[in-house]
Amino acid sequence: MTDWTEKYRPSTLSEVRGNNKARDQLKEWAETWDDHRKAVIVHGSPGVGKTSAAHALANDMGWPVMELNASDDRKADVIERVAGEASKSGTLTGGEAGRRLVILDEADNFHGSADYGGSREVTKVVKNASQPIVLVANEFYDMSQSLRNACETIEFRDVSKRSIVPVLRDICRREGIEYDEAALEKIADSTSGDLRSAVNDLQAIAEEAETLTVDDVVTGERDRTEGIFDFLDALIKEEDAEGALRSSYDVDETPDDLLNWIEDNVPKDYEGAELADAYGFLSNADRWLGRVRATQDYSFWRYATDNMTAGVAASRREPKGGWTRYGPPSYWSKLGRTRGTRDTRDSIAERIAEREGTSVATARREIVPFLSELTHHCRNRDLTIRMAAAYDFDADDVSFVTGSGTDTNKVQSIVEEAVERKIEETVERSGNAFFDSSGSDGDDTADADSSDEASDSADQQTLDASSDEPNDDDRGEDATDDNQSGLSDFL
Repeated sequence: MTDWTEKYRPSTLSEVRGNNKARDQLKEWAETWDDHRKAVIVHGSPGVGKTSAAHALANDMGWPVMELNASDDRKADVIERVAGEASKSGTLTGGEAGRRLVILDEADNFHGSADYGGSREVTKVVKNASQPIVLVANEFYDMSQSLRNACETIEFRDVSKRSIVPVLRDICRREGIEYDEAALEKIADSTSGDLRSAVNDLQAIAEEAETLTVDDVVTGERDRTEGIFDFLDALIKEEDAEGALRSSYDVDETPDDLLNWIEDNVPKDYEGAELADAYGFLSNADRWLGRVRATQDYSFWRYATDNMTAGVAASRREPKGGWTRYGPPSYWSKLGRTRGTRDTRDSIAERIAEREGTSVATARREIVPFLSELTHHCRNRDLTIRMAAAYDFDADDVSFVTGSGTDTNKVQSIVEEAVERKIEETVERSGNAFFDSSGSDGDDTADADSSDEASDSADQQTLDASSDEPNDDDRGEDATDDNQSGLSDFL
């Protein structure tokens, strides 16, 4: 049997159900593309019609489609070759004005180190595109900030029950299926705004029953986690203490991340005494999370969750209404801005820990601050040079520890002197292993190289000397042995 989600996929934007505002925004974006020439991110929950709307738009505009799925090809060179070329030039089969629509589906998967630079390449593509591009994503904030900033954004919301039921009713009529209205309503209720799942459920039930009744609808609970924004809306505005706690069970966030989300968004709706009470509960939750980190006893998580959900909901003193723009925790953006600094700090701590035989945490917490105080702004130059030589610091490392500018002459000269000192120490530790111990001077060597016969004679003398028995009274041979021992120790 043909897949009904494909068979009844909308062919024009007017057939897209449940997101009229988003549909109109997408159409306006396409019609005015020559004015702004920006890509658009269409985001929302799975199954709400994002990709279908993009294809329907292409049909309305008369644009051929080139589609790339982020889950299939994520390497930077593939993205640049396929999406980049498609976005830079029209084709012989191009639509109006040579336009074609590039659709990057599951674009929220173009991130992290696993895609070998995919997010960076996609950002480059959309900024330089000469063709319209639609990026389809489930999780808007899983995309890099630079990519989000380079595009317009359109949100597709979950499809309401009153929009899903007419779609199911229309399919039943086209397929000649008898149905009870209550059965269609039950299917719509069970899919939680996912129109695609509702159509799939309808098809599965229709294959087993001649007439659809409520008793035939046996779809189980779907494994759908509640979106973080829906949870925040319920916690801050709607649910009581028990309801807020139960809602948190369906959110796919760790208690630490959940605390950050709540902490940043509560002040957008709470104020005065209720905000003070809410922060009191959040502070209790943070204490419990600290105890988890200290003891590794994760049973304490439940006390943290109780405080940050039930406690915050109980702090509400008056009804909250309207729509609030919630956002990701500012703490995350701070971590992103300071990542380079933290990486430098950790690299320094690792080298110190290896040299001193201590843990990286101890080096980071105790030794690095101690060295920073001793060498602040390189005020003790000799000590700073010795530090740089001992831990093999470069200019960035010295700048981080001392607080001086990386490109200053002072830091550069300290690094150069540290390198020279390491070379000198290496030579001292090796004794005379790097020098000729035979006692011959440069002139003898030059004479030996003057003819092949002299060279052969010198080689023969060396072999003869190596075959002689050692003389205990020969101080030169003792010195040579000592030198070789020193070289072995150095190596």
